[in-house]
Amino acid sequence: MKFKLKKSYFTVTGMSCAACSASVERAVSSLNGVSSAAVNLTTGKLTVEYDETLLCGKDIEAAIIKIGFGVNHDSFEENLSHKTDEVTVMKHKLTASAIFAIPLFYVSMGHMLGLPVPAFMDPGINPFMYALVQLILAVGCMIAGYKFYVNGFRNLFAMRPNMDSLVAVGTTAAFVYGVVLMYDMTVNTHANHAHNLYFESVGVIITLIQLGKYLENRSKLRTNDAIIKLIELAPKQATVIRDGEKVIIDADDIQIGDIVAISPGEKIPVDGIVVSGNTTVDESMLTGESIPVEKAVDSRVYTGCINKYGYIEVECKVSNEDTVIARIVSMVEEASGSKPKLAHLADKICSVFVPCVIGSALLTAFIWSLIGADLSYVIDRFISVLVVACPCALGLATPTAVIVSVGRAANEGILVKDAQSMELLNSVDTFVFDKTGTLTKGEPAVTDISVAGGFNETEVLTYAMSVEAVSEHPLSDAVYEFASSKGIVEVKTENFEAISGKGIKATVKGKEILVGNRLLMQENSVSVSCDESIYTSDGKTVMFMAVDGDFAAAIAARDTLKADARQMIDRLHKSGCKTVLLTGDNALVANAMAKELGMDESIAEVLPEDKANKIKSLMQSGKRVAMVGDGINDSVALTMADVGISVGSGTEIAVEAADIVIMKDELTDIVKAKNISHVTIKNIKQNLFYAFIYNTLLIPVAAGALNFAGITFNPMIAATAMAMSSVSVVLNALRLKKSKI
Repeated sequence: MKFKLKKSYFTVTGMSCAACSASVERAVSSLNGVSSAAVNLTTGKLTVEYDETLLCGKDIEAAIIKIGFGVNHDSFEENLSHKTDEVTVMKHKLTASAIFAIPLFYVSMGHMLGLPVPAFMDPGINPFMYALVQLILAVGCMIAGYKFYVNGFRNLFAMRPNMDSLVAVGTTAAFVYGVVLMYDMTVNTHANHAHNLYFESVGVIITLIQLGKYLENRSKLRTNDAIIKLIELAPKQATVIRDGEKVIIDADDIQIGDIVAISPGEKIPVDGIVVSGNTTVDESMLTGESIPVEKAVDSRVYTGCINKYGYIEVECKVSNEDTVIARIVSMVEEASGSKPKLAHLADKICSVFVPCVIGSALLTAFIWSLIGADLSYVIDRFISVLVVACPCALGLATPTAVIVSVGRAANEGILVKDAQSMELLNSVDTFVFDKTGTLTKGEPAVTDISVAGGFNETEVLTYAMSVEAVSEHPLSDAVYEFASSKGIVEVKTENFEAISGKGIKATVKGKEILVGNRLLMQENSVSVSCDESIYTSDGKTVMFMAVDGDFAAAIAARDTLKADARQMIDRLHKSGCKTVLLTGDNALVANAMAKELGMDESIAEVLPEDKANKIKSLMQSGKRVAMVGDGINDSVALTMADVGISVGSGTEIAVEAADIVIMKDELTDIVKAKNISHVTIKNIKQNLFYAFIYNTLLIPVAAGALNFAGITFNPMIAATAMAMSSVSVVLNALRLKKSKI
């Protein structure tokens, strides 16, 4: 029986590293009915697909809580506020820890560097007091970092060790060893034990890791900048008209059907329809177009856009949750929380990495014990291996890059619905394009006019404009616009008749005017002295015109290409991609347009239901295919392709079916999207490399493999290296904000 899958999102609290997120994924995935579960460590968001006939959201929450984590249902803004507060608390804990760690380091190392140390705690004079002061200061650091111990041991005892477990085990071992030595100093008066204490390692390790976590989380807050900017676009208050009076209310309280008054210069607080007034609206926040758009009664306006010049009243048509800007925020959040395939590799490694690290630390201690190293050195190596190997950087490598790149794309007017699409777009080698509305404007324009002997162009265009003014055919608009551009003025038309599939007939200035195809001319015994093939070979449509039975003119029109279509095709070719035109138009039109654009192939006369089959055929031949379309007839093909791309002018169905939405009506943004995909995948690979190289190289060093060369790690250096690995990964991901695309 096929699952009726539902997708839900949960914000998980209490996670500290990739091992935590892997534990949550395993716990949720093990539930009967769950199809997939993915945690974004950076945002804390869990995305679950499940059969809602077998379980519900409460069951998933219970599974998360059962393994020691929490779930909250706050909004993005509330969660962001909580994270900001958490970073502030981290800063306070770091400060408290440093207040204890700095004097602890001074007391333990000062005498070795010749620095003055009070006599009462000089190790040569009063070794026990020297040890006691260090113990007190170390306890202060441990209290400041108590969460490492609470989370670490809880997960360790539950057989789900994580980064906190490594820190907790390592520092506890050092602390307990120090306490044992102090006891021995008291009972057996072994004063030399004062030089083998590791209390300073406990304090400095905790402080350095807290510093790393603080810098890491402060940087992670910046990855939400794109979503924050989108949310801030919507105004907080609005003026509504109730009972004939204007009332200022919170924008969140606007109801469907409310009439909102918007003065010049104000942001529009709703998605709705203009019911009164005229104005121009700056829609650049949605489309990127700098030229304001004219708005009149019945025009649609959108939340966050700016009313430039006129006063208008707008009827709210959708709820706050369904506005265009709210849907964009939702899509960006969803994409930020999704995972490309590269992330799953890191997750699998992290799920087994921590247990392996603990095993490696124990093995290291065992080997050095066999060799005969003294106990203090064995503990030194044990702690160093545990601390340096924390897999935080691995867990952050992918989500930080995805969040920053999705935000960068959103700022460029490119909406990416999931990280998988971002990854796949980088490997696309074939771009398939719909024609009408995608490569063309979807608005035919007159390109040529050929006037027969005995007539002049002004006369012909006056007749044509006058009869076409009454017609609703798309080609009629083209003729009317062309005549208008020539300064022609229409005259009264009488006896208008539309002849289905052939053209139109009317009377202008007492003359019978025919405008239509060759069949219309033949039926009315008009002799056409024009070779239409000279136009149709270029993909143009020809209209013939007769006046009182005499052939008067041939008018050719064609759907006009978008201004940047050729540039976009050229840039895709330079990147090594093949381009294909897929259209329902006839072969002459398709071939002419493909030739004009320099495309590699054209597939014509394809019915809407067959477009998906053509895409499937290309994919089966080994191509990685992106389908670019804008209409309802493209929706199946968009879904079938490896990556579906909808242009901004597309229908709502096409936008929903696509994986990537180009909000602006600029085709070169398709190239920009591919470039963003490329730099993102490159950045993820860099991050994974940095994370792997740290662990691969530093674990053996921490274990003492390079002692023969005089290279060794003490626990404090190990803690610094671990913290900096996470920070370097986050900072590298943030470079995507400024990457050239």
